[in-house]
This record gives sequence, C-alpha cells and structure tokens, in this order.
Amino acid sequence: MTQHLTLRRPDDMHLHLRDGAMLKGIIGESARHFARAIIMPNLVPPVVTANDAVAYRDRILGALPDGTDFQPLMTLYLTEATDPADVAFAHASGLVKAVKLYPAGATTNSASGVRDFDKVRAVLEKMAEIGLPLCVHGEVTDPTIDIFDREAVFIDRVLDPIRRATPGLRVVMEHITTSEGVAYARSGGDNLGATITTHHLIINRNHILAGGIRPHYYCLPVAKRETHRQALRQAATSGEARFFLGTDSAPHPDPLKENACGCAGCFTATNTLSILAHVFEEEGALDRLEAFTSCNGADFYRLPPNQTFLKLTKGDAVAYPNKIQTDAGAVTVFDPGFPLLWAVSD
Repeated sequence: MTQHLTLRRPDDMHLHLRDGAMLKGIIGESARHFARAIIMPNLVPPVVTANDAVAYRDRILGALPDGTDFQPLMTLYLTEATDPADVAFAHASGLVKAVKLYPAGATTNSASGVRDFDKVRAVLEKMAEIGLPLCVHGEVTDPTIDIFDREAVFIDRVLDPIRRATPGLRVVMEHITTSEGVAYARSGGDNLGATITTHHLIINRNHILAGGIRPHYYCLPVAKRETHRQALRQAATSGEARFFLGTDSAPHPDPLKENACGCAGCFTATNTLSILAHVFEEEGALDRLEAFTSCNGADFYRLPPNQTFLKLTKGDAVAYPNKIQTDAGAVTVFDPGFPLLWAVSD
C-alpha cells in the first residue's frame, strides 16, 4: 500500500558547503529539499568577521542553481581574536545567526579554533547579552583522552563550565553522538539545544571498522557503540523540542577520503529525508518527523516556520546516485545499507 506524508519544508541546522568548485558542485543537493541551513564557517581561511560572512553568503547565493529558493544562515568562526563588537554588529544586521566554537584541532579546518577559553570570555558574554547562539563542536582534543570518550569529557571539562560562567548563553550541542550528550541536552533547560545527524542514527563504530576500514563512514565526532546510537534514535524521534536535525553533511573528494589519512565527514545531503523517514517509521514516529526536521530547529533559532511543503511517498526503492560529480572531484553519497523506499517530491 502506498503511503504519503506531507512535511513543512525542512531546515538543516548544521551544513558544510565548502567553497569554490566543491560549493558549486554540491549546493544543489541541499537546496533541492531544504529551505534554509546553518552554514559552517570552517573554510580556509575561516569565516571570522561580518565582512567574511557577507562575502561567503554572496558566493553561496551565486552558486545556487537557477530557480532555487534556499537561504544560507551564516555563522562566524570563534577565534581567540574575535571582536565582540563585530559579532554584535553581524547579529544586529540579521546576517549571522550563530557563532561556532571549534576546539583547536578537533576536526576539519579547526586549527584556528580556541585553546584558551578565557580569551573568548568577552565574546561569550556579549552573545549571552544579545541572545546569539553558540554552536559547539563538543570534543576535547587532549591526546590522553580516548577518541570515543571525547564528547563526554568535553561536557564535563568545557561545556558545563562555560554555561555556568555565562548565564543566559544559548548553546547548541552540535552532532551529539552519545547517551551522555542526550542526557546533558535534556538537563539544560530552554537555552540548550542539540542537533543530531542522519548518519549517526544509522551507523555505529562497527560500520567503520568491522571487516575492513570503510572511510566513507568515518566522521568526527566518530560513531560510537550501538547503545549510543539507540539513545540518539530515541531522542530524535521523541518529539522533544530540544532535539533537531543538523546533518553535518560534509563533502570531501573521494581521493581525500580513500587514502592513508582519510578526511572525516559523511555526505548525506542527497538522501537525508528518505533515510530519516525510514528511521522514524521504524521507530513508530512518522508523526514526529516534521518536528525534528522542520520545527524544533526553527523555534530554537527564533525563525519563522517555512511556508512551503514537501511530500514523502513510500513505494519502490528510490534510485539515488552513488556519487556526485563536481569539478573538485567525485563525492560519495552516504550509503545507509538498506533500500530507501520514501521518495521526496514538491
């Protein structure tokens, strides 16, 4: 029996678009289904100032396919030299919707991130004053901490102290991957939200390592044990307003994924909605899919809900491409490992 589901057009609250040829090659994959997206600022060089954000936004808009209606929601990359006045100006102009905290060395293009959190205290205090959210990549970079423990340790050592020292600061825990992350998000009140990626609902660490190394499942934060994946699925499908979609879709050319030191990131922009419909159906929560993809994130960022809609139809398997060809190289589309039966249409 054919099934139909109508959703308010979704927002992706954590998206990597890159720049140059890669941007031009992959932006249509997000713009096809999403109305808006929080755009990550970890370019080389990073998007640090209001002027940087204006220039990057203009490059994104210039790369959109003709007839596409897609709004990039810009962010600034927090450095130890970030000017609180520039942050306030960028926010007041309506251009910037968040500031991104990368602990230095935590992930792709994070070398300019924060090492001494006391040096960003004035910025965080200004953000709390004006209501501008801080998006955090929640991992410590201490080499003595096991990679599978870095999120839980970050909560204890960094995130909780920041929030206690800066009352009123609005924070998004990006791409949570652990039951500890779920529990902390639930403890934080209305000023704390959390994004969950598509791929972390599908894979655990066995998918990366069992039977051989599979580089297209390697991401940061790295996928954890199956118990953590189940906690994420329960949170995403719960309907709770604090949890919302941020795909962290992150394109890399195949040669940079498939080498001796492969880049971290899963590219899910193309097939995310079909995958999510599968997950939510498995969890008996299709009636909560719209909240996760289209409502909770907009509410947290104090954005009006989108006024256009998509239809999902369950039928024969959808034939998504295996790769997206770009002038920067081929990008492999995330493979969930099962047929996708939910097709998306306007």
